[in-house]
Amino acid sequence: MITFDNKMIKKLIAKLRSVERKRLIIYIVVYFLWGILMHNVGQWLEIAKFTFWWQVISTYLLYMIPISILLRGYSFFTQYAYGLVAMAVLEFGGYTLKTSYIYPDNILEQFFGVHTFALGMAMFFALYFPVGNWAVHRIYLLFIDDSGRK
Repeated sequence: MITFDNKMIKKLIAKLRSVERKRLIIYIVVYFLWGILMHNVGQWLEIAKFTFWWQVISTYLLYMIPISILLRGYSFFTQYAYGLVAMAVLEFGGYTLKTSYIYPDNILEQFFGVHTFALGMAMFFALYFPVGNWAVHRIYLLFIDDSGRK
């Protein structure tokens, strides 16, 4: 059993607080736009959607950004593996609590089968952590970090 002692919790909080303010703003903008885009694409393709639009904020900003920050610095595959666990909890919870809506007979269910939908969504969205960290870092280097420019 995993136990979280006070020292471990303080270490996690310290890592979250260590993010530069400008980098955090980039995370917020990137993940918010990404969330809005995916929410609309999911509706347009009639795959899945949040029950309420503001769930983009709770999911992408309040859940996914802290996880991304905690995972940054790890390899792509390590970020993906931990991201898969995080997204599995989120996906299964969302469908169980009915805070996410799955369109019946959507294209993913037709292709993969109805019983694999939540797993497929978790596998897809787990990519957000390594890809999101990469994108935020590239944007930060391009617009903010001037240590490489001379």
